This record gives sequence, C-alpha cells and structure tokens, in this order.
Amino acid sequence: MDYIPEFLYNLLLEQYGNDLTNTIINGYSQKRYATLRANSLKNSIENIKNIFDSMGISYKDVSWYKDALIIKNVSEKQIKNLEIYKNGEIYLQSLSSMIPPIILSPKENENILDMAAAPGGKTTQMLALSNNTSFITACEKNKIRAERLKYNIQKQGANRVNVMITDSRKLDDFFSFDKILLDAPCSGSGTLNIYNKNLEKTFTEELINRSVKTQFELLEKAISLLKPGHEMIYSTCSIFFKENEQNIQKFLDMKKIEIVPIDTSIFSDALLLPVSIKGTLCICPSDLYEGFFVAKLKKL
Repeated sequence: MDYIPEFLYNLLLEQYGNDLTNTIINGYSQKRYATLRANSLKNSIENIKNIFDSMGISYKDVSWYKDALIIKNVSEKQIKNLEIYKNGEIYLQSLSSMIPPIILSPKENENILDMAAAPGGKTTQMLALSNNTSFITACEKNKIRAERLKYNIQKQGANRVNVMITDSRKLDDFFSFDKILLDAPCSGSGTLNIYNKNLEKTFTEELINRSVKTQFELLEKAISLLKPGHEMIYSTCSIFFKENEQNIQKFLDMKKIEIVPIDTSIFSDALLLPVSIKGTLCICPSDLYEGFFVAKLKKL
C-alpha cells in the first residue's frame, strides 16, 4: 500500500474489514463527475436543462433532489465559464454535500444556524429549499473564508442570511434556533485522492484527533443553542467512527439528544457503509459521491 498512508490503511481495515477497505480505496481513485444544482432563487431547473440542451451539455437527474444534475460530458472548469455560473443561477456542489440540507428540510420562517458555513453551498441551498423564507445565521471564524461566504451568498441572491465572523463555539447561549446545521470540520477521510503525493503529510493521525476534539465542542454548543424538541444535522466528510458515531454516542449517553432515523433508501444510487448507530447515514466514496456521514438529532 505504498500509495496510501499505512496508518490510514490500518484504520480502514480495523473499521471496515478487507473487502470494504478495498472498495473505499477504489473510491479514492475515482475521478468524480461534475455535479451542480440549479439555484431556484434565480432560475428554475427546467430553464437550466433547456440551456444545457441547447449547448449540447449532457446531464443526468438525481433521484432524490429535483434541482441537482450530474454533468456527463463537460468539466467543472468549463462550467465555470458559463454565464449561468457567473450569474449564480447554478452552483457547483458535490452530491454528498447537498444531502445535509435536504435531510434538515428548512421551512418557512424558521430561524436556522449554519455553524461552519463557508464557502456557502449548504447555506444558500437551505435558503433555496425554504423558497427564500427561512432566516439563516451563518458563522465562519476565518476572515478570508468569511469573505468567500459573503461573496457566494450575494452571488446566489440569498438575501436572508446574516454572516457572523466568529467561531460558533463562542456564540452566546442566549441565542436559540429552530434548526441547526453542523457540517463539522473534519479530517476529510471521505474525500481523499490517492494520487495526491502530499497525502502522507496532509492526512495525519494528529489531524483526526484534533478534528474529534473540535467536533465534540461544536456539537456540545449546537445542542445548547437548539430549542428543545427541535432537530439538527451533524455531518462530516469523514468516514471514521471516531469523528462520527463516537461523538454522537457521548450525547446520546448523556440523554441530551435522540436519533431521528434517516430514510436511507432515498439514496439508492449511493453505496452505503455500515454504521454503529442505526438511523445514521455513511456514504462510500465513488465516482458520484464523496465519502460522507450524516445524522439527524433531536434535542430532548
């Protein structure tokens, strides 16, 4: 396994066994199709399809999301040259990262917190899903990333978003929200590329351990800010138990939350990895999907 860090291979082997480890590593080697969503705040999916048809751009529908498309014959770079991209009528986004807002299901007039919002794909998607009627507080602690977030929000026409340049762990407890999206910083173990020659340097055990600590603190804060009886999403682009179920289990044991089971049958075109908490979702990396974990939690 000279092309993948030995500790990574061992971690995968320990959690998933030989066959699934090989499937995951194969997923790491795939070149993913460009995927995007029509930004319904600015244009309809029907119009976008008509534009693509007229340009000879071939696409495939996504069964669980009417506004999403898999692009078959052009690259992300080519899409970025299109006027509809420059105008914010479409947004390039991985299929996996479209899933948390879909499962959160934002509704009219809900007050929603996006705890680690940059670059803004999920933030603007949540507003589009609520037909521009929810109100979103989007936190980003890094100033440069926060500028990118503001740029994307403006470009997408998402005008009911308030950006806070702050670490959401430091939010005052007098805040309270109807719904929370915590797409937590993680090791990125679901998105690795085995052709990355720096993988040995950038993907480390220290990164995983640091991520776990941050995730726990963010989850603790999220639960304190969520209204009792209301729901939140915890998601990562990691496929490791330590960053996912282990974090959630601590709060289940404390009787602070309960799991709201996700109907995983919706995502029939994704290969799902086994999970240790029933009702959560873990997607295997492939040519369509990044490796991704999602859990829906209800505050008790």
